[in-house]
Amino acid sequence: MELGKGQKIPLNENFLTIKFQRPDSALEIDTAAFLTQSNGKVAGDEDFVFYGNARHNSGAATHNNDDSIDIDLSRIPRHVEKISLTATIYDADKRRQNFSMIRGAALKIFGTRGEIANFPLENFSVETAVVLGEIYRYKGNWKFNATGAGFSGGLAALCKNFGIEVKDSPPPPPIEPEKPKINTERTKSSSRREKITIPPPPTQNEPPQPKKVELRKGQKVNLIKKGSQLGEIVINLNWSRPEQKKSGFFSRFINRGIDLDLACLFELQNGNIGAVQALGNHFGDLNYPPYIALDGDDRTGAVDSGETIRVNGKFAEKIRRILIYTFIYEGAADWEEAKGIVTVNCPGSPELIVKMDEYGSKKRTCAIALLENVGGTFSVEKIVEFFDDSEQMDRAFDWGLRWTVGRKD
Repeated sequence: MELGKGQKIPLNENFLTIKFQRPDSALEIDTAAFLTQSNGKVAGDEDFVFYGNARHNSGAATHNNDDSIDIDLSRIPRHVEKISLTATIYDADKRRQNFSMIRGAALKIFGTRGEIANFPLENFSVETAVVLGEIYRYKGNWKFNATGAGFSGGLAALCKNFGIEVKDSPPPPPIEPEKPKINTERTKSSSRREKITIPPPPTQNEPPQPKKVELRKGQKVNLIKKGSQLGEIVINLNWSRPEQKKSGFFSRFINRGIDLDLACLFELQNGNIGAVQALGNHFGDLNYPPYIALDGDDRTGAVDSGETIRVNGKFAEKIRRILIYTFIYEGAADWEEAKGIVTVNCPGSPELIVKMDEYGSKKRTCAIALLENVGGTFSVEKIVEFFDDSEQMDRAFDWGLRWTVGRKD
Protein backbone atom coordinates (compact mmCIF):
# COMPACT_ATOMS: atom_id res chain seq x y z
CA MET A 1 0.00 0.00 0.00
CA GLU A 2 1.38 3.42 -0.96
CA LEU A 3 0.43 6.10 1.54
CA GLY A 4 -0.12 9.84 1.07
CA LYS A 5 0.59 12.52 3.67
CA GLY A 6 -1.92 12.40 6.49
CA GLN A 7 -3.20 8.94 5.54
CA LYS A 8 -3.86 6.63 8.47
CA ILE A 9 -3.93 2.84 8.46
CA PRO A 10 -4.58 0.23 11.19
CA LEU A 11 -1.67 -1.91 12.33
CA ASN A 12 -2.74 -5.53 12.56
CA GLU A 13 0.63 -7.09 13.43
CA ASN A 14 2.52 -6.71 16.70
CA PHE A 15 6.06 -6.86 15.32
CA LEU A 16 7.05 -4.21 12.77
CA THR A 17 10.27 -2.94 11.19
CA ILE A 18 10.41 0.69 10.07
CA LYS A 19 13.01 1.66 7.45
CA PHE A 20 13.98 5.01 5.97
CA GLN A 21 15.11 4.17 2.43
CA ARG A 22 16.68 6.35 -0.24
CA PRO A 23 18.57 5.64 -3.47
CA ASP A 24 21.63 7.80 -2.66
CA SER A 25 24.04 7.87 0.27
CA ALA A 26 25.52 11.37 -0.01
CA LEU A 27 23.98 12.57 3.28
CA GLU A 28 24.36 10.93 6.67
CA ILE A 29 20.89 10.17 8.02
CA ASP A 30 20.11 9.19 11.61
CA THR A 31 16.77 7.74 12.65
CA ALA A 32 15.19 7.79 16.09
CA ALA A 33 11.96 6.99 17.94
CA PHE A 34 10.32 9.11 20.66
CA LEU A 35 7.87 7.20 22.90
CA THR A 36 5.59 9.95 24.19
CA GLN A 37 2.75 10.34 26.65
CA SER A 38 -0.61 11.97 25.94
CA ASN A 39 1.01 15.42 26.38
CA GLY A 40 3.39 14.77 23.47
CA LYS A 41 6.45 14.54 25.76
CA VAL A 42 8.61 11.61 26.80
CA ALA A 43 8.36 10.49 30.42
CA GLY A 44 12.16 10.23 30.64
CA ASP A 45 15.36 9.97 28.63
CA GLU A 46 14.91 6.22 28.31
CA ASP A 47 11.90 6.87 26.03
CA PHE A 48 14.24 8.32 23.37
CA VAL A 49 15.57 5.44 21.23
CA PHE A 50 18.45 6.28 18.86
CA TYR A 51 22.04 5.23 18.08
CA GLY A 52 23.14 6.20 21.61
CA ASN A 53 20.28 4.36 23.35
CA ALA A 54 19.59 1.49 21.00
CA ARG A 55 16.95 -0.46 22.93
CA HIS A 56 14.02 0.68 25.05
CA ASN A 57 14.02 -1.02 28.44
CA SER A 58 10.58 -2.50 27.70
CA GLY A 59 11.73 -4.04 24.41
CA ALA A 60 9.05 -2.03 22.57
CA ALA A 61 11.55 -0.23 20.29
CA THR A 62 15.02 -1.20 19.07
CA HIS A 63 17.36 0.90 16.89
CA ASN A 64 19.41 -1.26 14.51
CA ASN A 65 22.83 -0.66 12.96
CA ASP A 66 21.24 -0.11 9.52
CA ASP A 67 19.13 2.72 11.02
CA SER A 68 15.94 0.65 10.85
CA ILE A 69 13.76 0.57 13.96
CA ASP A 70 11.98 -2.54 15.26
CA ILE A 71 8.67 -1.98 17.05
CA ASP A 72 6.91 -4.58 19.21
CA LEU A 73 3.39 -3.28 19.84
CA SER A 74 2.72 -5.91 22.50
CA ARG A 75 5.48 -4.46 24.70
CA ILE A 76 4.65 -0.76 24.53
CA PRO A 77 4.26 0.54 28.11
CA ARG A 78 0.85 1.80 29.22
CA HIS A 79 2.06 5.39 29.64
CA VAL A 80 3.06 5.59 25.96
CA GLU A 81 0.33 6.93 23.65
CA LYS A 82 2.42 7.58 20.54
CA ILE A 83 5.75 6.64 18.94
CA SER A 84 7.11 9.36 16.66
CA LEU A 85 9.57 8.01 14.07
CA THR A 86 12.09 10.61 12.93
CA ALA A 87 15.05 11.17 10.62
CA THR A 88 17.74 13.84 10.89
CA ILE A 89 20.76 14.85 8.80
CA TYR A 90 23.96 14.57 10.80
CA ASP A 91 25.75 17.91 11.26
CA ALA A 92 23.36 19.49 8.72
CA ASP A 93 23.88 23.12 9.72
CA LYS A 94 27.66 23.01 9.43
CA ARG A 95 27.50 21.13 6.14
CA ARG A 96 24.64 23.32 4.82
CA GLN A 97 22.54 20.29 4.00
CA ASN A 98 18.77 19.73 4.18
CA PHE A 99 16.13 17.25 3.05
CA SER A 100 15.51 19.03 -0.27
CA MET A 101 18.79 17.39 -1.39
CA ILE A 102 17.32 13.91 -1.05
CA ARG A 103 15.34 12.43 -3.94
CA GLY A 104 13.27 9.28 -4.03
CA ALA A 105 13.23 8.70 -0.26
CA ALA A 106 10.49 6.64 1.36
CA LEU A 107 9.44 5.26 4.73
CA LYS A 108 8.69 1.56 4.53
CA ILE A 109 6.82 -0.53 7.09
CA PHE A 110 7.49 -4.28 7.19
CA GLY A 111 5.63 -6.98 9.08
CA THR A 112 6.31 -10.66 9.52
CA ARG A 113 4.96 -11.37 6.02
CA GLY A 114 6.77 -8.62 4.17
CA GLU A 115 6.14 -4.99 3.26
CA ILE A 116 2.93 -3.49 4.64
CA ALA A 117 3.14 0.11 3.45
CA ASN A 118 5.34 2.55 1.54
CA PHE A 119 5.23 6.30 2.25
CA PRO A 120 7.10 8.44 -0.36
CA LEU A 121 8.84 11.45 1.21
CA GLU A 122 9.04 14.55 -0.98
CA ASN A 123 8.45 18.30 -1.27
CA PHE A 124 10.90 19.29 1.46
CA SER A 125 12.86 22.56 1.41
CA VAL A 126 15.01 23.79 4.32
CA GLU A 127 14.17 21.00 6.80
CA THR A 128 17.01 19.21 8.59
CA ALA A 129 14.77 16.93 10.65
CA VAL A 130 11.57 15.12 9.73
CA VAL A 131 8.86 13.35 11.71
CA LEU A 132 8.38 10.51 9.23
CA GLY A 133 5.33 8.93 10.80
CA GLU A 134 3.51 8.22 14.05
CA ILE A 135 2.29 5.01 15.63
CA TYR A 136 -0.52 5.94 18.00
CA ARG A 137 -3.27 4.46 20.16
CA TYR A 138 -6.81 4.93 18.91
CA LYS A 139 -9.76 3.44 20.80
CA GLY A 140 -7.64 0.61 22.17
CA ASN A 141 -5.93 -0.23 18.87
CA TRP A 142 -2.74 0.89 17.14
CA LYS A 143 -2.70 2.93 13.93
CA PHE A 144 -0.03 4.54 11.76
CA ASN A 145 -0.17 8.15 10.55
CA ALA A 146 1.95 9.12 7.52
CA THR A 147 3.17 12.48 8.86
CA GLY A 148 6.09 13.71 6.76
CA ALA A 149 6.40 16.95 8.76
CA GLY A 150 9.71 18.83 8.67
CA PHE A 151 11.66 20.85 11.25
CA SER A 152 14.74 23.05 11.23
CA GLY A 153 17.39 22.61 13.91
CA GLY A 154 18.11 18.90 13.47
CA LEU A 155 18.12 16.35 16.28
CA ALA A 156 18.57 18.98 19.00
CA ALA A 157 15.33 20.72 17.96
CA LEU A 158 13.47 17.41 17.86
CA CYS A 159 14.73 16.47 21.31
CA LYS A 160 13.55 19.76 22.79
CA ASN A 161 10.13 19.36 21.13
CA PHE A 162 9.66 15.96 22.73
CA GLY A 163 10.90 17.04 26.16
CA ILE A 164 14.50 15.77 26.03
CA GLU A 165 17.15 18.00 27.60
CA VAL A 166 20.11 18.16 25.22
CA LYS A 167 23.65 18.76 26.48
CA ASP A 168 25.08 21.80 24.69
CA SER A 169 28.15 22.30 26.90
CA PRO A 170 29.72 20.60 29.94
CA PRO A 171 27.69 21.71 32.99
CA PRO A 172 29.44 23.17 36.05
CA PRO A 173 29.65 20.95 39.14
CA PRO A 174 26.15 20.96 40.62
CA ILE A 175 25.52 22.34 44.07
CA GLU A 176 22.51 20.08 44.44
CA PRO A 177 21.75 16.77 42.67
CA GLU A 178 20.42 17.39 39.17
CA LYS A 179 18.54 15.21 36.73
CA PRO A 180 21.21 13.71 34.44
CA LYS A 181 21.18 14.97 30.88
CA ILE A 182 21.09 12.46 28.08
CA ASN A 183 24.42 11.84 26.37
CA THR A 184 23.96 12.28 22.64
CA GLU A 185 27.54 11.47 21.64
CA ARG A 186 27.69 9.86 18.22
CA THR A 187 29.67 6.61 17.93
CA LYS A 188 27.74 4.87 15.11
CA SER A 189 30.00 3.24 12.49
CA SER A 190 32.68 5.85 13.13
CA SER A 191 35.48 6.76 15.51
CA ARG A 192 34.10 10.29 15.77
CA ARG A 193 32.68 11.34 19.13
CA GLU A 194 30.95 14.67 18.69
CA LYS A 195 28.26 16.13 20.89
CA ILE A 196 25.07 17.42 19.31
CA THR A 197 24.85 21.15 19.97
CA ILE A 198 21.86 23.45 19.89
CA PRO A 199 22.23 25.49 16.68
CA PRO A 200 23.23 29.15 17.21
CA PRO A 201 21.02 31.97 15.90
CA PRO A 202 21.34 32.59 12.13
CA THR A 203 24.29 34.73 11.11
CA GLN A 204 24.28 37.43 8.48
CA ASN A 205 25.67 34.92 5.98
CA GLU A 206 22.69 32.58 6.38
CA PRO A 207 19.49 33.11 4.40
CA PRO A 208 16.71 34.82 6.44
CA GLN A 209 13.59 32.92 7.45
CA PRO A 210 10.82 33.52 4.87
CA LYS A 211 8.12 35.90 6.11
CA LYS A 212 5.33 34.17 4.19
CA VAL A 213 4.83 30.64 2.87
CA GLU A 214 2.01 29.77 0.46
CA LEU A 215 1.04 26.14 0.99
CA ARG A 216 0.44 23.70 -1.84
CA LYS A 217 -2.40 21.21 -1.49
CA GLY A 218 -1.28 18.37 0.76
CA GLN A 219 1.84 20.27 1.91
CA LYS A 220 2.53 20.36 5.65
CA VAL A 221 4.54 23.01 7.45
CA ASN A 222 5.29 22.99 11.17
CA LEU A 223 4.77 26.02 13.39
CA ILE A 224 7.96 27.00 15.24
CA LYS A 225 8.19 27.21 19.01
CA LYS A 226 9.91 30.14 20.63
CA GLY A 227 11.01 28.74 23.97
CA SER A 228 9.00 25.98 25.59
CA GLN A 229 5.55 27.05 24.35
CA LEU A 230 3.81 28.14 21.20
CA GLY A 231 2.40 31.63 21.06
CA GLU A 232 -1.22 32.36 20.15
CA ILE A 233 -2.19 30.96 16.76
CA VAL A 234 -4.43 33.31 14.75
CA ILE A 235 -6.39 31.80 11.85
CA ASN A 236 -8.15 34.33 9.63
CA LEU A 237 -10.51 33.82 6.69
CA ASN A 238 -11.06 36.68 4.27
CA TRP A 239 -12.33 37.23 0.76
CA SER A 240 -11.69 39.68 -2.03
CA ARG A 241 -13.48 40.69 -5.19
CA PRO A 242 -11.28 40.30 -8.29
CA GLU A 243 -12.09 43.65 -9.89
CA GLN A 244 -11.54 45.73 -6.74
CA LYS A 245 -9.31 45.92 -3.71
CA LYS A 246 -10.35 44.01 -0.60
CA SER A 247 -13.38 45.47 1.04
CA GLY A 248 -15.53 43.98 3.75
CA PHE A 249 -15.55 40.29 4.50
CA PHE A 250 -17.60 38.84 1.62
CA SER A 251 -19.12 42.30 1.30
CA ARG A 252 -19.85 41.99 -2.40
CA PHE A 253 -22.49 39.41 -1.51
CA ILE A 254 -24.32 41.54 1.06
CA ASN A 255 -27.19 42.22 -1.30
CA ARG A 256 -27.59 38.52 -1.93
CA GLY A 257 -28.12 37.78 1.76
CA ILE A 258 -24.97 35.66 2.17
CA ASP A 259 -23.90 34.50 5.64
CA LEU A 260 -20.59 32.65 5.44
CA ASP A 261 -19.10 31.23 8.66
CA LEU A 262 -15.60 30.27 9.72
CA ALA A 263 -15.53 27.25 12.06
CA CYS A 264 -13.43 24.32 13.20
CA LEU A 265 -13.70 20.78 14.48
CA PHE A 266 -11.39 19.87 17.37
CA GLU A 267 -10.16 16.70 19.01
CA LEU A 268 -8.32 16.90 22.34
CA GLN A 269 -5.70 14.45 23.54
CA ASN A 270 -8.17 13.08 26.12
CA GLY A 271 -10.55 12.06 23.31
CA ASN A 272 -13.06 14.91 23.65
CA ILE A 273 -14.37 16.16 20.30
CA GLY A 274 -16.55 19.08 19.26
CA ALA A 275 -16.97 22.14 17.04
CA VAL A 276 -16.31 25.85 17.45
CA GLN A 277 -18.80 27.81 15.34
CA ALA A 278 -21.33 30.62 15.51
CA LEU A 279 -24.20 28.21 14.80
CA GLY A 280 -25.48 27.15 18.22
CA ASN A 281 -23.34 29.85 19.89
CA HIS A 282 -20.39 27.47 20.28
CA PHE A 283 -17.75 30.22 20.36
CA GLY A 284 -15.27 28.20 22.45
CA ASP A 285 -12.85 29.45 25.11
CA LEU A 286 -9.13 30.29 24.98
CA ASN A 287 -8.27 29.46 28.60
CA TYR A 288 -10.48 26.41 29.13
CA PRO A 289 -11.19 23.39 26.93
CA PRO A 290 -11.11 23.40 23.95
CA TYR A 291 -8.56 26.31 24.21
CA ILE A 292 -9.92 27.58 20.88
CA ALA A 293 -12.19 30.60 20.36
CA LEU A 294 -14.06 32.24 17.49
CA ASP A 295 -13.89 36.04 17.71
CA GLY A 296 -17.45 36.62 16.55
CA ASP A 297 -20.00 36.14 13.79
CA ASP A 298 -20.02 38.57 10.86
CA ARG A 299 -23.50 38.09 9.43
CA THR A 300 -23.47 41.07 7.07
CA GLY A 301 -20.06 41.01 5.40
CA ALA A 302 -19.22 44.43 6.82
CA VAL A 303 -16.17 43.46 8.89
CA ASP A 304 -12.99 44.29 6.95
CA SER A 305 -10.84 41.84 8.90
CA GLY A 306 -13.00 38.81 8.14
CA GLU A 307 -13.59 36.12 10.74
CA THR A 308 -10.90 34.84 13.08
CA ILE A 309 -10.29 31.71 15.15
CA ARG A 310 -7.64 31.82 17.88
CA VAL A 311 -5.81 28.87 19.45
CA ASN A 312 -4.05 29.22 22.80
CA GLY A 313 -0.56 27.85 22.09
CA LYS A 314 0.13 27.42 25.82
CA PHE A 315 -2.21 24.42 25.74
CA ALA A 316 -0.99 22.95 22.42
CA GLU A 317 -0.03 19.69 24.11
CA LYS A 318 -3.69 19.14 25.09
CA ILE A 319 -4.96 19.39 21.49
CA ARG A 320 -4.62 16.48 19.06
CA ARG A 321 -5.97 18.05 15.86
CA ILE A 322 -8.05 20.94 14.48
CA LEU A 323 -9.90 21.01 11.15
CA ILE A 324 -10.54 24.56 9.89
CA TYR A 325 -13.56 24.87 7.61
CA THR A 326 -16.12 27.34 6.31
CA PHE A 327 -19.78 26.86 5.41
CA ILE A 328 -22.54 28.93 3.86
CA TYR A 329 -25.30 29.35 6.44
CA GLU A 330 -27.65 31.25 4.12
CA GLY A 331 -27.70 31.97 0.41
CA ALA A 332 -25.48 30.67 -2.36
CA ALA A 333 -22.06 31.82 -3.54
CA ASP A 334 -19.63 31.45 -6.39
CA TRP A 335 -16.51 30.07 -4.67
CA GLU A 336 -14.31 30.75 -7.68
CA GLU A 337 -15.24 34.42 -7.81
CA ALA A 338 -14.84 34.86 -4.05
CA LYS A 339 -11.12 33.89 -3.97
CA GLY A 340 -11.06 33.00 -0.29
CA ILE A 341 -7.74 33.17 1.58
CA VAL A 342 -6.88 31.72 4.98
CA THR A 343 -3.82 32.93 6.87
CA VAL A 344 -2.23 31.21 9.86
CA ASN A 345 -0.01 33.35 12.09
CA CYS A 346 2.04 32.24 15.08
CA PRO A 347 4.89 34.22 16.73
CA GLY A 348 8.26 33.04 15.42
CA SER A 349 6.80 31.27 12.38
CA PRO A 350 6.35 32.53 8.82
CA GLU A 351 2.81 33.54 7.91
CA LEU A 352 1.17 30.53 6.25
CA ILE A 353 -1.20 31.27 3.36
CA VAL A 354 -3.88 28.84 2.18
CA LYS A 355 -5.65 29.95 -0.99
CA MET A 356 -9.05 28.44 -1.79
CA ASP A 357 -8.04 27.91 -5.40
CA GLU A 358 -10.16 24.83 -6.06
CA TYR A 359 -13.85 25.27 -6.56
CA GLY A 360 -17.02 23.41 -5.61
CA SER A 361 -19.66 26.02 -6.24
CA LYS A 362 -22.62 23.67 -5.64
CA LYS A 363 -21.33 22.43 -2.30
CA ARG A 364 -21.87 24.47 0.86
CA THR A 365 -19.00 23.36 3.10
CA CYS A 366 -15.25 23.58 2.53
CA ALA A 367 -12.54 21.91 4.65
CA ILE A 368 -9.66 24.38 4.40
CA ALA A 369 -6.74 23.30 6.59
CA LEU A 370 -5.82 20.60 9.10
CA LEU A 371 -3.65 21.29 12.15
CA GLU A 372 -2.19 18.18 13.81
CA ASN A 373 -0.11 17.94 16.97
CA VAL A 374 3.49 16.97 16.27
CA GLY A 375 5.66 16.93 19.37
CA GLY A 376 3.87 19.80 21.10
CA THR A 377 3.62 22.04 18.06
CA PHE A 378 1.28 21.84 15.04
CA SER A 379 1.76 20.85 11.45
CA VAL A 380 -0.50 22.86 9.13
CA GLU A 381 -1.73 21.11 5.98
CA LYS A 382 -3.67 22.64 3.09
CA ILE A 383 -6.87 20.64 2.38
CA VAL A 384 -9.37 22.78 0.35
CA GLU A 385 -11.96 20.05 -0.22
CA PHE A 386 -15.69 20.68 -0.66
CA PHE A 387 -18.65 18.79 0.85
CA ASP A 388 -22.43 18.94 0.71
CA ASP A 389 -22.64 19.63 4.46
CA SER A 390 -20.71 19.45 7.73
CA GLU A 391 -21.83 15.90 8.47
CA GLN A 392 -20.36 14.63 5.19
CA MET A 393 -17.08 16.42 6.01
CA ASP A 394 -17.11 14.91 9.50
CA ARG A 395 -17.31 11.38 8.07
CA ALA A 396 -14.51 12.07 5.57
CA PHE A 397 -12.12 13.02 8.39
CA ASP A 398 -13.34 10.35 10.84
CA TRP A 399 -14.37 12.82 13.56
CA GLY A 400 -17.47 11.13 14.98
CA LEU A 401 -19.82 13.98 15.91
CA ARG A 402 -23.60 13.69 15.76
CA TRP A 403 -25.14 16.44 13.64
CA THR A 404 -28.64 17.95 13.78
CA VAL A 405 -30.25 20.83 11.89
CA GLY A 406 -29.86 24.12 13.78
CA ARG A 407 -30.46 27.83 13.43
CA LYS A 408 -28.78 30.94 14.81
CA ASP A 409 -32.01 32.63 15.82
